[in-house]
Amino acid sequence: MLNHAKILIVDDEKIALKNLEHVMKKEGYEVVGTQSGQNALKLLDEQTFDVVLTDLRMEKVDGMQILKRCHELYPDTEVIMITGYATLQSAVDAMKHGAFYYIAKSFKLDEVRKVVKEAIEKVRLKKENAHLREQIEKYQGKVKIITQDANMQRLLDTARQIAPTDCNVLISGESGTGKELLARYIHFNSNRSERPFFAINCGAFTEELLSNELFGHEKGAFTGATTIKNGLIEMASEGTLFLDEITEMPPSMQVKLLRVIQEREVLRLGATKPIKVNVRFIAATNRDIQDAIKNGQFRQDLYFRLNVVSLYIPPLSERKDDIPLLSHYFLKKYTAIMKKDVTDISRDVIALLMNYDFPGNVRELENIIERGVALCTGNVIEIAHLPEDLRELNIRTFRKKDGKIPSLEDQEMAYIKWVLNEVGGNKTIAAQILGIDRVSLWRKLKKYGLENSSSQQSV
Repeated sequence: MLNHAKILIVDDEKIALKNLEHVMKKEGYEVVGTQSGQNALKLLDEQTFDVVLTDLRMEKVDGMQILKRCHELYPDTEVIMITGYATLQSAVDAMKHGAFYYIAKSFKLDEVRKVVKEAIEKVRLKKENAHLREQIEKYQGKVKIITQDANMQRLLDTARQIAPTDCNVLISGESGTGKELLARYIHFNSNRSERPFFAINCGAFTEELLSNELFGHEKGAFTGATTIKNGLIEMASEGTLFLDEITEMPPSMQVKLLRVIQEREVLRLGATKPIKVNVRFIAATNRDIQDAIKNGQFRQDLYFRLNVVSLYIPPLSERKDDIPLLSHYFLKKYTAIMKKDVTDISRDVIALLMNYDFPGNVRELENIIERGVALCTGNVIEIAHLPEDLRELNIRTFRKKDGKIPSLEDQEMAYIKWVLNEVGGNKTIAAQILGIDRVSLWRKLKKYGLENSSSQQSV
């Protein structure tokens, strides 16, 4: 608010200073006054001001010195110059050095009020724009999608293309591929980018809690409802609401959501009058939504409402060229966060990651690199800094044994032993994992002399 502004007034004439202080305080501003230019410099070193009104001609320290010092310390502060010795040249000099305005004595108080108000408004706008830039930079950091994969590039092109259209979007992909990140990317590139973005996991709440989170409630709607609660749908109006794991939403909730999308209004629990909303919905699922529809777990009419545009994020295993790129991106991110001087990832680590299928996708890769940075004591992440299961995977890669390259049978025998060990010797489960029947597994065990292995159990 304008009347919360803080003003420094500098004038060596006591009466002029008192008059200006009185007028500015009456306007509701916080005012600090001084007759000394030297004291004004000291005040600037100690406090911040939105606007400085200063006399131009003063002994020892004049208005131009105050102007210069003020802009060195606080570039956004506006300085208004006041003088009884007005000349064209002095006015030009003052404006050239960044003064907001130049007022000649004797001035009218209404003129001063108007100029100060305009200066404060300019300061407010500068602060608002600076805050917005900070938010955008922070937000851009959140929606940065790192890829060099051709399919991902096409996906991002499509996302940017449909972002301004306001249509609802359905994103599919495995867990950890970055569905919420893509939703934020769409929001950031839309006309709603300066409005709210909210996200909720539909599978993380009971039906009652999910209903309360999405639709809100009126005071007294149920025991314990002591105040009105705005639901996320209402709060996201003019913005975007991301519904993750949409296929986990209970059928009764699906009906309510469908009505919100169709009618563009939401009814709080316990309310009798609906509230108009303007929300863009982006939904996501890691399941086959067509199967959910066939099984009666998801409404087809809601699917059509949400699936105006469908986007599929491929798993990391299908875009392995992104693994080194993402690894080094996460390396920079976590070295900065942890303030560590880890500068590289060893070739062995990259080779191992390239041969790994990443069931947890990008999220798993990020966790691996974060762990590597945390454990690394030197400048390079090595195999020893990886999780144990990945280090075991490295041991199971093709390596010479006693100077000899292992045969295919050696590799098969080692793999069967490892699978049996992983399932506690359960041959039925091992056979299923290996993709063969129990008889075939028994033959292989006999062939390799493993049928009596102590690690097995008969099932």
